[in-house]
Amino acid sequence: MNFFYYNPIGKAVDRMIYFICSVIIYIIPASFFRMMRPLWIRQGKHYATNITERVDYYCRFSKCTLPTDNSTLIRNYKFPFRKKKKLSTYFFDLYKEIIYFNKNFRFFYEFGDITTEPSVPSIVKSRPITNGRFSNSVIMKLNRKRHFKFIHDSKSFREKKDMIISRNYVCQPHRILFLRKYFGHPMCNVGQINGDVIDGHTEWIKEFIPIKEQLNYKFICCIEGNDVATNLKWVMSSNSLPVMPKPTYESWFMEGTLIPDYHYVAIKPDYSDLIERMQFYIEHPEKAETIIRNNHEYIKQFKNKSKEKLISLLVLQKYFLNTEQVKH
Repeated sequence: MNFFYYNPIGKAVDRMIYFICSVIIYIIPASFFRMMRPLWIRQGKHYATNITERVDYYCRFSKCTLPTDNSTLIRNYKFPFRKKKKLSTYFFDLYKEIIYFNKNFRFFYEFGDITTEPSVPSIVKSRPITNGRFSNSVIMKLNRKRHFKFIHDSKSFREKKDMIISRNYVCQPHRILFLRKYFGHPMCNVGQINGDVIDGHTEWIKEFIPIKEQLNYKFICCIEGNDVATNLKWVMSSNSLPVMPKPTYESWFMEGTLIPDYHYVAIKPDYSDLIERMQFYIEHPEKAETIIRNNHEYIKQFKNKSKEKLISLLVLQKYFLNTEQVKH
């Protein structure tokens, strides 16, 4: 529903609906959700494709016993009304899943942009890509209102400008490097949306460009920020090409499974081949359209809300199983 992404009023309405629904869920007795969990789990029979694979992808730590800490009990997971930094979308996204389990189960979590491995198995939004190896980072679909945006793009790749668009919050060295290399290039409409003056470059500060206008460009920059590239999900649902180096962090979107030049236009970490790679797909639009079809197929797995709910519950069930709090 593009209204919620293209229109400021739509965004405000969408956010209001999210919090109203979240608060309603918060005041419903948790016993109701615990009673409903077996019904959700039984739905797994209707989704034969890649359920187990995704659960194992998100939760891959070995069995262990969690440290004893009553503050980590589910029954003590309360909204931090008095804290200045509430991270409210993180809280509610996790609350909507965790309340399906025994109130005396213990769990650990870390909110925000997580780029290091926690010392104990913990629920996070993101983690370094480990290529299937052991990880204490258990990925859940957190901060989903910001990260999981899918759109409908009515303009074909061939109708778009032969340029790349980039509007990011720039403070990280790798994003600064990108602006140094390509600000002012005739094939690049790039700039920063934060007002920080970097090395005297006041000209780098540009106006925010909404998604609807960014879709006029054949290429959209999806460079990682503190962790994953936030815009990658909606770009992959568009008819533009995401352009980025190989990702180093992953989230519920499973960035670690994306294939270079199959799901995105792969460029070197120093961005030195950006124009060359763009020119290739401008001259071979049929190859660009193949990537776009691959992307649209990839995101289908995230659009079934019931399946997404089931996977979330199964990830938590595996978490409690591997921490020896629940039996098979």
